[in-house]
Amino acid sequence: MAKLTEEILTSCFILQRQILNQIDEAAYIELRLFEQFGETQETIPFLEELESAREKLTVRYSRLNTLLVKIAQSQPTATIAMLNLLEQTLEEVQVSADASYASIAEVKKYWNL
Repeated sequence: MAKLTEEILTSCFILQRQILNQIDEAAYIELRLFEQFGETQETIPFLEELESAREKLTVRYSRLNTLLVKIAQSQPTATIAMLNLLEQTLEEVQVSADASYASIAEVKKYWNL
């Protein structure tokens, strides 16, 4: 395995956990919103926003996970390009996670969920 620092690995795993928690939260809030208020003209944009957040988070999680596996399979070390891609991916995933968190929180607040 191409060795990554403990700091980088920890950042990756924390971010993966954060994304999984947000996917779960978005799915839970989407279900609660649908069960309590149904699919109406007023709820549809919010339901779509939650679904979109889940989909984006899922793609980001998969991308990060796939990259980590590729780095783990690199021998004897990962290329500079691959490490740069990991750094860029971590930044993109964090931005996406922050945006999704804000969207989920906004829906929860608006509908008192």
